[in-house]
Amino acid sequence: MENSPNRNTSDSESKNVGLIAGSGRYPLLVARALKQAGYRVYCLGTRDQVDPKVADDCHIFETMGLAQFGKAVRFFIKHRVPVATMAGGINKKLLFQPGFLWKHFPDWYTFRLFGAHFLFRKKDNKNDSLLITAAEAFERKGIRIVPATDFVPDMLVERGCLTKTVPTKAQWDDIVFGWNISREIGRLDIGQTVTVRERSVVAIEALEGTDACIRRTGSLCSGGGFTVIKIAKPNQDMRFDVPTFGLQTLQSITEAGGKVLAMEAEKTVFIDKQDVIDYANQHGVCILILDDADTRQREIALAG
Repeated sequence: MENSPNRNTSDSESKNVGLIAGSGRYPLLVARALKQAGYRVYCLGTRDQVDPKVADDCHIFETMGLAQFGKAVRFFIKHRVPVATMAGGINKKLLFQPGFLWKHFPDWYTFRLFGAHFLFRKKDNKNDSLLITAAEAFERKGIRIVPATDFVPDMLVERGCLTKTVPTKAQWDDIVFGWNISREIGRLDIGQTVTVRERSVVAIEALEGTDACIRRTGSLCSGGGFTVIKIAKPNQDMRFDVPTFGLQTLQSITEAGGKVLAMEAEKTVFIDKQDVIDYANQHGVCILILDDADTRQREIALAG
């Protein structure tokens, strides 16, 4: 099926954009940016995840169960939405909570799409696998899923050290060491974050999420001083699961005793950037934005 947003779409309908909103501030900022750009935002917020304040910048807002893709597709078709985007986190732990099916009861369209994942076990349940199937749920019906960063490109952070504090040589050792490990766990679709102290892995993010991984690091590394590396997967699909960082995560780092945060340039969404930088400077945390070329160059320098 041709999925171009301009096919059989009137000029009026081209200003309709769908937003599938998960948790956190990111969906609020995306909805606000879309509204300011003159779009009519038709938003579906994930039940028990979305901040209801997102409705303030939406033309129409409804909630949906995590497993109600049939409802979602009908909602966008009803409102003649040719293009939609996803923003915000989804707590995957919900899938394993008692009463999940009751609160997020799958409709028939979801059963058809996700049966291979959850019923027949023909496909795995890694993040990318589930999110690609979720995108297909809309694109099969002619609703194109595009990256949220297409609408808020200024939220993708650029290279450089953002703070007054810069890494020590020992911290550079940990950054380079952890960068390659984080890239590998991303390739395996395990998580995006690894924490390191003295070139030893302290914790790796999995189902619990970034903040919980950092708090666990604090309990394992009571002396603090550790480094957090959070980067994108190789061949990151920018439509979803893009590394996102904001004040809450930085607070988790400082409370746990972390001293360095390294993230990837042009592939990390930075929320409330100036507030985060101010907080980092107040607490002596280094925030460093890198790419693979930077870490390779540093690795060569360290080896020399």
